[in-house]
Order: sequence, then structure tokens, then C-alpha cells
Amino acid sequence: MAGPQTQGGFDEETDLLVIGAGAGGMTAALTGALRGMSVLLCEKTGMVGGTTATSGGTAWIPGTELSRQAGVPDSVDEAAQFLRHVVGNRGGDAQRAAFLASGAEAIAEIMANSEVRFIAATAHPDYLDGPGSAFGGRALAPVQFDGRRLGTDFDRVRPPRDVFMGLGGMMVGRAELGALLSPLASLGNLRTTLRLVLGHFRDRLGHRRGTRLLMGNALVGQLLLSLRQRKVPIRFDSPMVDLIRQDGHVTGAVIDTPQGLRRIRARRGVVLATGGIGWNKALRERLFPRQIAAFSQAPAGNTGDGIAIAETSAGAAVDNGCDSAGLWMPCSTLTNPDGTQSVWPHILLDRAKPGLIAVGPDGRRFVNETDSYHDFCMGMIRAGLHEAWLVVDSRFIKRYGLGLVLPGGRGLRRLLRAGYLQQAETLVGLAAAIGIDAKGLEASVAQNNRFAASGRDEAFGRGASAMNRFNGDPGHQPNPCIGPIAQAPFYALRVVPVDLAGAGGLRCDENGGVLDAAGQRIEGLYACGNDAATIFRGTYPGPGTTIGPAMVFGWRVANHAAGHT
Repeated sequence: MAGPQTQGGFDEETDLLVIGAGAGGMTAALTGALRGMSVLLCEKTGMVGGTTATSGGTAWIPGTELSRQAGVPDSVDEAAQFLRHVVGNRGGDAQRAAFLASGAEAIAEIMANSEVRFIAATAHPDYLDGPGSAFGGRALAPVQFDGRRLGTDFDRVRPPRDVFMGLGGMMVGRAELGALLSPLASLGNLRTTLRLVLGHFRDRLGHRRGTRLLMGNALVGQLLLSLRQRKVPIRFDSPMVDLIRQDGHVTGAVIDTPQGLRRIRARRGVVLATGGIGWNKALRERLFPRQIAAFSQAPAGNTGDGIAIAETSAGAAVDNGCDSAGLWMPCSTLTNPDGTQSVWPHILLDRAKPGLIAVGPDGRRFVNETDSYHDFCMGMIRAGLHEAWLVVDSRFIKRYGLGLVLPGGRGLRRLLRAGYLQQAETLVGLAAAIGIDAKGLEASVAQNNRFAASGRDEAFGRGASAMNRFNGDPGHQPNPCIGPIAQAPFYALRVVPVDLAGAGGLRCDENGGVLDAAGQRIEGLYACGNDAATIFRGTYPGPGTTIGPAMVFGWRVANHAAGHT
């Protein structure tokens, strides 16, 4: 039962009601508190972080002071030129202009008034080359965070995926992975390994997992601590079930709390930040291509609540994201003995390395394998593929690993027995094992080996872009991304395109105000994060192009609600 109702049939009131505790929602709540508003943050699950918590945590925000501090000064004008090149005439110009105009100020204010700490990466290239593209400075990485500072709230931070943690819950940075895999290779490796492992064992004496938080987990921890310091109330296990409208304006929402339904009035507005399309079956069938896998990388609690309720209860317009309704990542899957499924996102540790090709059922390549995870999957979608195979040889496995197989071939025998990947002594035998055309595969490997000798991929330009070369093997010449596939046995690993975030979502204006089908603003209703349609119109310009806009528009939403436009 709801509690005593306030005037107008509400159980309680606040200035700003934020629905969803990912990066966008928490930034909106924090900014609202900085503007002197009363804020209530409602989270559907028992943990904060959403998709942000399981991500790399990078935020793509051009033109910040952080880029100058890092020695790679970035220009908003050059970023605008780059986005004009990438996005073209797909629309969304006003939203992108607002993002570029506000990004540096938003990050500067948040860092000056909270525990959030970013550093600009000196080397983290935009995902596409073109006028105004940058090699570093735009990708902002959250610094390491000590989860012990949260006290009992540490258990409220959604953990990373199991496949990205070691020793039952230890987070490892990309630069530390080599030391952990070869601890005896050098004194430096041994010191790094001992520091990480001993620190983790200390953590496990009092915590369920390691408290040394990196990447998206670090950002979430920083935001949570900042909200606690500002005494912003967070109501857990409290999903939104409806919006409340009066005279065409959104005036509040109905929240299903552990104590019962509560009708909450939001004097300055309701902010939707529930995580986007996620696992919502109806929205997936309506917006996603048929090739996309039936499962999502979003947390199970992300079921499209914000988008679906805004459309049905407030008449909000749903945008299909233009080029793509989602942002995709090729993933391999392993069914565990207990029936659960482990999902490995193929981000950069294997696809970019020399000696790998991706083929379809005809045995032919269809894409530049080294391009961004999203563009790799867009290649699958354009080719009509719901699955593809990464093909390598034994030399590649030993040097780089493949998916869940770690460098040095660690785990290979177990994963072969589990059927995670296939092995054969010949390419013809490998093709038979995975059910693809043998002649096509032999021709593709022969072509790859010719390209490896010349250093030039004449079919798809593998290794031509700055991002390609950055993620390749700098010690391999003449092209860090192309190597021969010649040493038996040969291996193949199945990958499928999976959504990591929605690009389709609620149509919004430059202040995050939600629009109706006629393009008119729905007063009192805002959206940010993946609930809002992408400002990049289905393209994927660089690392962190979901978290960056989520935070900047969370900041803009709260400012607009507070009257600070």
C-alpha cells in the first residue's frame, strides 16, 4: 500500500526524479544536487552501474583540459570536423553541437565537485580516420578507485563480467595482463604479479571480490561515493512502472518500491536513464536486424522500461538510431557444465593481431577484421551473416590466444573438449568441422598469406587506419595487423553479433528533453544514456562514445531542469 498522499494525489515530492543508476543517471543526479535541487534516484535492481559497470569506462569527450594536461591537446573544432565526416547528413546536428559545446565544462565541473577522476589517454585513437580525427586526448579513462572507501556500499557496485576477472574477482588492467601471464619473464613482471595477487588476497579476507576497481567499475564507484557525500537518496529495488501526466506535462512517476507503489511528484522533471533497449523483446524485434543474437550484453535488469513506458504513457517518439538501432560486438560463447553461458566480447586482444581472418559460410572474408567491434558486426549485418568464424593457426594461438584461450595456449585443451573452438590439421578438415566451404576457406587463407608478405590488404584495407595499427602487434612487420596462417594445426572460433548498447531510443532535443511524434517537447520528461537515441546516428566514432554523451547529457539535463540553460 502507498503511504499518505500529498496534495494532488502524490505520496512524496522531489525536484528531480532520476530513474536508473548508470553513468548517465548518476551524473544527472549529482549535477542536480550541485544545482541545489532535491533529488531522488531510483534504481530497478539492488546495484548501481548498469552497463557502465561492465564496460571499459572510457568517456569520449573532445576538447577537455585533461587532453592538454596529458600533452595531447584536443580541439572541439577538429572534433566537429571529424563528426561531420563520420556522421554526414544523417541528422542530429543540434544535439552533437550541444555535446561538443558542453563536454569540457561538464567534466571540469564534475571533477572539481566530486570524487570522479579521469585522465586523457595519450594513445587511444578514434575508431575511424578522417579530417579532424585524433590519436589521443579524446578518450578519458577513469583512474583506479579503492572500493573500500564505499564501506558497505561496495557490494552495491555491479561487478564486471566473470570472464574479465581472475582469482575469483580480481580486476586486471590491459597493461598488467602481460605480467600476470608471464610472471617469471622479468623482475618487473614478478613485482607486478606479487603486488596484484597479494593485494587481492588481502581484499578477499573481508570482501567477496577485489576492491581495486578499474575501468567502468572505477567510474561507478566514484559516482556512487560522490552521491553519498552529497546525501542524494538512492532507492534500490524500485523500478518505475508508469509516468504521471497532468495537462500534457509529465509531473511524476509511479515507483514500485519494496514498501509498495509510490506516486512521486517531480517538480522539475523526470529523467529516464534505465539502460536502453537491452533485453526488451518487443523493442528488439521491432528495431534490431534479424542477425543479432537473442541475448544482450546489458545487465538482465535492463528491459527497456524507460523507452517502453515513455512511448505508451507519454506519447514519446522512438528513434531507430538511423544507421543502426544498436551498437554491436562480436562475441564467442561457452556453455559451462552448470548450464550457464560465458560470453567473451572480442574487443581488441585477438581480432587486430596478425594471422587471423574472419569468414562466413562460404569461407570468404567479408570485413576488415581489425576495425572496431561495431564496424566488424556491421560488416556481418551487411553480408547477411548471423555467425562468422575467426580462423588462426597454432602460431597465433601460442602468441596471442583466441577469445577464452589465453596467450600461450592456456586453456586450449579444456576449451577444445567443451566445443568452444575447433581444431584440424588441414584447412579442408577445419572447414568440414565447422560446416563451411573448404575451397572458399583455402582461397581466403592463400590470399591472406599473399597480403601478409606484401603488407597490404588489397581486399579490405586491414592495418591501414591508425586504430588498426594501434591494436595490432607493433613488433610484426611489414603490417602489424596481417600475418600468415600456415602452421598446423588450424583453429576456428564461432562469433555472433551481440548488442552492447542501444543506439535507437527516445528522440530528444539538445537539452535531453524527450520529444513526441510531432517533434514537440514533452514538458517535464528527460532522457540520457542509452534511453536517448544516439547523437551519432548509428555510427561509432571512437572509444567511449556511449559513456561520454551519457554523462554530458546527464549534466545538461540537470542544468536545464534547474533553469541553468
